[in-house]
Amino acid sequence: MVEKAEFTAKLLHPKHWLLWIGVALIRTTQLLPMHIQMKLGALLGRTAMKIAGSRTRTAKRNISLCFPDMPQEEQQALLVKNFEETGKAIFDTINAWWWSDAKVQQHMSIEGQQHIRDSLDNGKGVILFAVHCLPLEMGARIFGQFEPGIGVYRPHNNPVMEYLQVKGRLRSNKGLVPKRDIRQMIRSLRTPDVIWYTADQDFGRSSAVFIPFFAVPDAATITGATSLAKLGKANVHPFFVERSADDKGYKIEIMPSLDNFPGENEYDDAVRGNGIVENIINKNRSQYMWLHRRFKTRPNKDDPSLYQ
Repeated sequence: MVEKAEFTAKLLHPKHWLLWIGVALIRTTQLLPMHIQMKLGALLGRTAMKIAGSRTRTAKRNISLCFPDMPQEEQQALLVKNFEETGKAIFDTINAWWWSDAKVQQHMSIEGQQHIRDSLDNGKGVILFAVHCLPLEMGARIFGQFEPGIGVYRPHNNPVMEYLQVKGRLRSNKGLVPKRDIRQMIRSLRTPDVIWYTADQDFGRSSAVFIPFFAVPDAATITGATSLAKLGKANVHPFFVERSADDKGYKIEIMPSLDNFPGENEYDDAVRGNGIVENIINKNRSQYMWLHRRFKTRPNKDDPSLYQ
């Protein structure tokens, strides 16, 4: 488990200087009023939509696959809004990594934190069942104001970015665990402690079942929540975060632990999990990460891609 961001001389190699300059400039934007940040973010998002052809096509296809009965003009409006929200998410991450605790607390609200305390007080680890909402980095930072936990993450290939994301995320977490280190996740849950878990992306065929996700009947869905809850003796709490409609703050909602989870088999648990994911996404569809190729893995290897 990673518990400290290690700064080494290698990070100052000349090949990283341009990146460090960019980071220094980006970091200054934390000083801007939040409503100005979000105006800039929306502009960046609309610009990205025009030039990021493949990502735009992916998001558009995901929306049409998930909501085929939605009128075309509404699908297009959701696409545009989603790119604006994606641009704003750049500043959500900047704020999550560099705002002071005092400033975070000025822009946040929390519902349901007592559910976490109840689970931990009863000796049960907590799995925060989250989805890839665009302000998720800020969601973790807010959660860490009252109950720092263990973040599950993908180490970055670039050493400077790895240092920055570890340093930023440890402002709200006790430690970080690479997403493939299942044993450490289980040990953390048995402490008991809190870990973050997401099951809303396509991680390939391994350890996946093909089940409905919105209107797509056969979305590859991982089943790790069942194993983690069972082996870690943990409760599962759905978790939602959003940026307010007026772009002036952030809200997280922690829901009660799921009854009878894990159930009798991982397939039914995954179906139940996807239903929860859908409910969370529907709370604010425009702030979901539609850019991911959620349906790239098909039930049969020879099935045509849904993104052609």
